[in-house]
Amino acid sequence: MSKLPLPVVDLSPFSLPHVDHASINMLAAELGKALETEGFAYLVNVPLTFSHDQVFALAKGFFRIPQAEKLRLAKRTFERNNKNTYRGYFPAQTGSNNLKEGFEVGPSVSPIAPEWARRKIDLTEANVWPPGPSASGLRKATEQLYAELQDLSSRLLSLLATALGKDPSYFEHYLQDSVSTLRHLHYPAITPPSPQQELCCTPHTDSGILTLLHQDSTGGLEVLGPDGRWIAAPYVPGSLVVNIGDLMARVSGGRFRATYHRVRSSPGKERYSVPFFFEPGVDCAIQSVDGDDEVVVYGEHVLAKMKGWVEFQDLEKSSAVVEHVTGIEPEEVE
Repeated sequence: MSKLPLPVVDLSPFSLPHVDHASINMLAAELGKALETEGFAYLVNVPLTFSHDQVFALAKGFFRIPQAEKLRLAKRTFERNNKNTYRGYFPAQTGSNNLKEGFEVGPSVSPIAPEWARRKIDLTEANVWPPGPSASGLRKATEQLYAELQDLSSRLLSLLATALGKDPSYFEHYLQDSVSTLRHLHYPAITPPSPQQELCCTPHTDSGILTLLHQDSTGGLEVLGPDGRWIAAPYVPGSLVVNIGDLMARVSGGRFRATYHRVRSSPGKERYSVPFFFEPGVDCAIQSVDGDDEVVVYGEHVLAKMKGWVEFQDLEKSSAVVEHVTGIEPEEVE
């Protein structure tokens, strides 16, 4: 493998028939160093049963559904008569260089949290799915992928606990009633290419704990380096990209970096990616490993962050749905 712009962490020890504690400790140190210096890394020899082709076949299968059917699954932000506020579909938006459509799912069994269910945005709501037998395979495979990525996240959290000098089970309470999110994303081809559409996802840090990303061969992901320059993070066959969010940087006492990243447009090409955002339970109390900051309730933290996310803005403030993507005039979307 040629030299890459980000550290490469080999997860082969996870696949050994017996736990090799020495290898696991070395792996924890390696991952910890990568997240301290770059905040991002490639993960290779990942213990998943899905190939990259299978992951992206799931995403493409969903986005091939007719637009009218997808809008029946859209969040209330985009379809006022729909009940779902957090899970489901969001259409591509013009403006702010955020040109992507997405479909989000959470755990197959939603946590029981009546207080949260009464909020304007219900972080614990059930998933919505396309109807009919033809979509049942899509649902089943997506739920399996979600479960495998949740399991991998729990193992990575164990490594991070070790890297921070804590017991491997230190973050175990994060797993209780976890509301992690699996997001299928489609960045439509910009046709004809527009010099004004330089980015299809603006610079940002992730807000939560841990992100695992499947990216396709189109490329476009860029990471902000310590010297202030944007570094291309190209597709590496069979790999996942891992990075941490703002909250985990805080939890680590500032040891780990939440790094800005963006997606540059690829003129005339569409792009798919499938990020998995590990999220604790909505009532999970989170504090720095040093114990020197205030406790944060995860649900309150993420709701505050969501005020700046375009897919959760009020419909009147949202940009129009892209006509060449949806085939529907903006006024018809309502």
